[in-house]
Amino acid sequence: MAIIRAILGSLILFFNWVFTPRGVKRTEELQTQIDQDVQKLTLYQYKACPFCVKVRRAMKRQSLPINTRDAKRSEQSREELIAGGGKLAVPCLKIEENDGETKWMYDSSDIISYLENRFA
Repeated sequence: MAIIRAILGSLILFFNWVFTPRGVKRTEELQTQIDQDVQKLTLYQYKACPFCVKVRRAMKRQSLPINTRDAKRSEQSREELIAGGGKLAVPCLKIEENDGETKWMYDSSDIISYLENRFA
């Protein structure tokens, strides 16, 4: 099973690399504002997870430089995800609101919808 998972993960990463989407072009001022806004977002993910790749591709299409943390390879990131979100599941978007509240969003479709609505 580990061999199959490794092969599939490699294929997912290869095709993601080959068919990388282009980012949206914005004015410098607008992109600077968006860059500041995404400072409060963190994506917890696994590198070869197909749902994580889906979210990262959406981020790339929208030119969103969101900080990513690999919850598979980093013990600290894994612990942060479990402590904050309550479970070890990826992708997970950590959203730090202006009022100090932190939200954890787990579903890839919900994450993509949130990003499209907030930054489109």
